[in-house]
Amino acid sequence: MANCAHCGDEIIGEPFHCNDCGYNYCITHREPVNHDCNIVRESLSLQQPPITTQTYSQMPQPTLTSQEHVYQQPVTPGVVRGTTDGTYTWYRQESQVPVDAFNPDSGIKFKGILLPHKSELFHFILGVSLIFIIGLMTFYPGLINTGYEWAIFMLAGFYATAFLFHELGHRQVAVHFNLQTKFRLLTFGMILTVFGVVINIYMLISGGSSFPSLALPGAVVVLGLSKIDRTTGLCKAAGPTINLVYGGILFIISFIIPMYPLNMLIGLAANLNFMLGTFNMIPIGILDGQNIWKWNKKVYIALCGSLLVLLIVSYMLIYAPIGTNPYFP
Repeated sequence: MANCAHCGDEIIGEPFHCNDCGYNYCITHREPVNHDCNIVRESLSLQQPPITTQTYSQMPQPTLTSQEHVYQQPVTPGVVRGTTDGTYTWYRQESQVPVDAFNPDSGIKFKGILLPHKSELFHFILGVSLIFIIGLMTFYPGLINTGYEWAIFMLAGFYATAFLFHELGHRQVAVHFNLQTKFRLLTFGMILTVFGVVINIYMLISGGSSFPSLALPGAVVVLGLSKIDRTTGLCKAAGPTINLVYGGILFIISFIIPMYPLNMLIGLAANLNFMLGTFNMIPIGILDGQNIWKWNKKVYIALCGSLLVLLIVSYMLIYAPIGTNPYFP
């Protein structure tokens, strides 16, 4: 059985052969636009001789089971997949991945990434700043004119760090496995995020409430992950795990500090982490949960279950009636 040259899944039934790029695809990726055909052809012209009449299924297929196969040994044309923390999938490259694919001189063009050759620090600052702004607008209506306006900035900061630490978790595990990785702003994600910011500003100026918006300015791009294995699973699980640990520490601190409303606000910050982690564990589409579930169902159940339980418990305690709320004096 042949495998799809785009997603790597085994093709059920007759494979769909693309005459433009010379590869076989599954039914989901049979259309040129769905397997980035123009990018594949551009990559082939940059890195290897044009494909002859030999089809993909006839070519020698290397087994990419370790990092050495990807970066140290020359490989014949095959599939080198690059994925991120679950919010974005980078098109796979032919041939050997460059020593520094993020270098402007590498010849690699990153599809869907905004300003791909800007510094990682630039991307982090802009992405986290947008998350912080969305946090300000989210908590502003509920805390303005309450005497606790300072809490708006505090909660927005916790919201931004929950996103930042989540992404750093993915990044550092990838670095541990010697994979090329950087945080990058996503063009479509930035459009959605900026649109949400503009809509919220308009709503607040017009006297309305803030509007729930999608905050997805960027993600960690990791090159060289195989389809589903321990390395991929750990890279994907790192983000939700950081939210679990960070949120757990904040949750414990909220009971140690007997000072209202500071204790309750820290509890709410913990709840935000549990919410972000739980959301990313949904096993669908491009979220972390899908690959974690495929890699190790026991790890998925333990991680998702812990996040979900703490999310529910923290929510119930924060919004419990005054007489039973542990945060009130």
